[in-house]
Amino acid sequence: MRWAAVLAGGVGSRFWPVSTAERPKQLLPLAGPRSLLGLAVERILPLVPVERVLVVTSRGLEGATRAAVPALPAANVLAEPFAASTAPALAWATAHAAAADSQATILSLHADWTVADPDGFRAAALLALDLAEQADVVVTVGVRGVRPETGYGYIVPGEALGRTARRIARFVEKPSAERADALLAEGALWNTGLFAWTARRFRAEIATHTPEVAAGLEALDRGDVAAMYAAVRPVSVDVGLFERTTRAAVVAGDFGWDDVGSWAALRRVRETDAAGNVVVGDAHLVDSTDCVVWSEDGTTVVDGLQGVVVVRARGITLVTTNERAPDLKRLLARLPGPLAGEGGP
Repeated sequence: MRWAAVLAGGVGSRFWPVSTAERPKQLLPLAGPRSLLGLAVERILPLVPVERVLVVTSRGLEGATRAAVPALPAANVLAEPFAASTAPALAWATAHAAAADSQATILSLHADWTVADPDGFRAAALLALDLAEQADVVVTVGVRGVRPETGYGYIVPGEALGRTARRIARFVEKPSAERADALLAEGALWNTGLFAWTARRFRAEIATHTPEVAAGLEALDRGDVAAMYAAVRPVSVDVGLFERTTRAAVVAGDFGWDDVGSWAALRRVRETDAAGNVVVGDAHLVDSTDCVVWSEDGTTVVDGLQGVVVVRARGITLVTTNERAPDLKRLLARLPGPLAGEGGP
């Protein structure tokens, strides 16, 4: 049986002031009228039936998550007692699937991406699932980078593993712009975080390479999730598993993947007007170009500006530039306590 585990527990402060701890990035309609989480689940349903889709989120978001994907069985929303990064979350989801079927294969994805080509996404996911089952490896999907993105992780492919996959030579996390350019020229791929593994192989690799999570496996076997989380230490599955194991492989995909990391990124994933602007809500732009304007609270007018982000929500107005938009966490750290708290922890 094939299962999907959707990670949906993030806070998403980079979309302040619209995003909050109660309404984080994955629950926002950033790419269109539906939430990113709703789109993520819809995207995988042709591959995995809804009764085998798991969503891992926080306890505080459990109700909102169920509301965002009402077709999902209530038991399939796994609410973590506290955030401990992605490796413990995926260990729980994998164990949940294995409890139903010891031969389960799991596709892991994040809830807050955008994908321009859902068919291409599913084709890459199928390659990853097939490889995980046939070669008994843990698999990540890489995509060809289209710009020197400094906020992404990169995969340098190694030797061939069959016709469609390669072993992983090394990972490079968040390089400088110059290093990113060089990596792309060398054929490195963006690491999407779309993973696949069999439940059996994942458990064996975690037990061998990820002591931060292995300490909680016995409790997880007993179904004691609280004790499991009490025993683990936070670590991402990228660092805790993929960067340590020798049984990892990468397959390449091409499906218009975007992590949508800031307000400025909306110009890549939403339709723009003739002047290159993205406008959401009650807003009017005059003689303005390459702007992002999101207006949830009243009417917003932008006159004669270029390359700015204007967001109006919950009685707060944010005005910044496309270049500074990715640094909202730094901005929130410099704001007065009550105002900064609006962005979540």
